[in-house]
Amino acid sequence: MTPQRVMVVGAGVVGLSCAWFLQEYGAEVVVLDRSGVGAGASWGNAGYVVPALVAPLPEPALLREGVQSLLTRGSPITVSRRLSGTTLTFLAGFARNSTARRWRRGMAALSRLAVDSLGAFDELAKGGVPAELHERTIRVGFTAGQDTAGLEHELNAARAAGQDVSHRTSAGHEPPFSDRITHVLHLEGQRFVAPGPFLEALAGAVRERGGEIVEGARVRSLGFGPGGLQVDTWTGPPRRADAVVLATGAWLPELGRRLGVRVPVQAGRGYSCSVQLAEPLAGPVYLPGVRVTLTPYGERVRVAGTMEIADRDAPFDRRRLDLILSSIRPLIDGADGADGADWDDVRETWVGSRPLTPDGLPVIGTTNVPGVHVAGGHGMWGVTLGPVTGKLLAAQIMTGTSAPELTPFHPLRRLR
Repeated sequence: MTPQRVMVVGAGVVGLSCAWFLQEYGAEVVVLDRSGVGAGASWGNAGYVVPALVAPLPEPALLREGVQSLLTRGSPITVSRRLSGTTLTFLAGFARNSTARRWRRGMAALSRLAVDSLGAFDELAKGGVPAELHERTIRVGFTAGQDTAGLEHELNAARAAGQDVSHRTSAGHEPPFSDRITHVLHLEGQRFVAPGPFLEALAGAVRERGGEIVEGARVRSLGFGPGGLQVDTWTGPPRRADAVVLATGAWLPELGRRLGVRVPVQAGRGYSCSVQLAEPLAGPVYLPGVRVTLTPYGERVRVAGTMEIADRDAPFDRRRLDLILSSIRPLIDGADGADGADWDDVRETWVGSRPLTPDGLPVIGTTNVPGVHVAGGHGMWGVTLGPVTGKLLAAQIMTGTSAPELTPFHPLRRLR
């Protein structure tokens, strides 16, 4: 029978997208979150909606960089010195999957989601989600000696998989880059969104269509009770459901392991803040040498970066944010305080845990418990792939027909 009442656990971009698309099929939806809307990795990220850049994180170059970072103070990639057994398992799996062959296979799988990602955003907009999605050229700045070949290889792979990818390169620096940036790759046709307002708009749309969002509801178990499938929380009575979607990001293993999900999900923590540049930023900027993004944020600029393999609940470390800011000062005009820029006025400091998997692929689909589904592990691409994930999984749940695009991401798959 078609589910009538669906519980979604997690109010990030993936969970809320699932909820909205489930409502498109007429489902009565309740969203439960341990904290609040966007409290995980969704709120403070760069807001990139960039299907052309979606690629598996495990690959040979990043593995080499990760090993080197262990010996380099201030590296944009860090691994906590206090490693749990789960983290060691994740790192071993990441290393095994960092081969060219597995990267190509993962790229082909992710591209099947990415190619429809912008269309899913358009469906949200047409359905009344009042979010501002901006189409801009993304400028990628390289210093002397840095090669664009790696990025262009990824873009060519995305194009070969069916995406409409257009890019060009130019020489010489241009605002906001300093003269240390010697060449720029211009990636056309991508978008960005302010994550906070987008999540509020999506949550508001779910509520307006009759959905309930319960904040501060930490789920302790999923299973069957006297009335059938139910969700138990620490703060209230059991809630009955015909189907459940677990979309808890980096916290997915807490409940996922009991459902048969054996794919490790590790927190890759990222930091962000906002600063004032001399001139407003026209569009997103990416600095691959230091792995930092800059995105327009009202009259300010959101700066986001770093990959910190650590406990998902570890406290905010201001030193990591300071390292991000110091790494881009030589690369951005006015970073020394000239021309009206104010880099000492740091606001909206934030840390969030990206949910990473060893093979770089999300976990989306059914579990060992009938009626319980999982949607998570999107790594750095939760905003880009959240709506299309919600669209495909909602269709699969409500129609009972498997979506072939989701086959490579089955939560019960065996990792090699």
